[in-house]
Amino acid sequence: MPRLLHFSLDPASRRIRLALAEYGVTHDATEERPWQAGPDLFAANPAGTVPVFIEDDGSAVCGSEAVSEYLEETRGADQPLIPGDALARAEVRRLVSWFDTKFYAEVSEPVLTEKVIRRFLPRAAGGGAPDMSRIRHGLSLLRGHLDYIAALADARPFLAGPDLSMADLAAAAHLSAIDYLGDIPWADHSGAKSWYQRLKSRPSFRSLLADQLPGMAPAGSYADLDF
Repeated sequence: MPRLLHFSLDPASRRIRLALAEYGVTHDATEERPWQAGPDLFAANPAGTVPVFIEDDGSAVCGSEAVSEYLEETRGADQPLIPGDALARAEVRRLVSWFDTKFYAEVSEPVLTEKVIRRFLPRAAGGGAPDMSRIRHGLSLLRGHLDYIAALADARPFLAGPDLSMADLAAAAHLSAIDYLGDIPWADHSGAKSWYQRLKSRPSFRSLLADQLPGMAPAGSYADLDF
């Protein structure tokens, strides 16, 4: 059976977990903490980062972009997540890049680094109290992203077009990691909330909603489909 090396609150890993579920790929999942990567992770990926998808024959595909493209080519014939013609596929990839680059830099990285990763790092490696100014700044920028999601969802059935795509999974992966911490002002962003409720209600989301990071329980509404 294929394996996925991942970290439960890593948005890139979460996107691949959602994609695997949408494609219907049964796999084993192994939790890795990238800041203390073990020998299995370094053996599969010399960079020591997740996600890593490992085939039955031991072949490893490393990094969310490589893994998502690989899965689309090998498992996406019946349920493509980069669908449509060349322009449509370019739009999917543009939005994936938006969330994995811009959203990550502005929101996911500062919030998750300060509120999660620093809790588990030794002080000599940068652990300790969170930098609240980074968190506040990241959450202030989150509002613009929620407005953009709402605008896309208002204009199209899904973010990139008429069909569910990797763009929806990328956005949902990042938002779900922040939502685990209870830091999304859903009440102020009904358009984004309606889109996220549809994604959150899909069977592919169930494993994410069951996540429990040791020592850091999810927000009370995290697994609630009627949040």
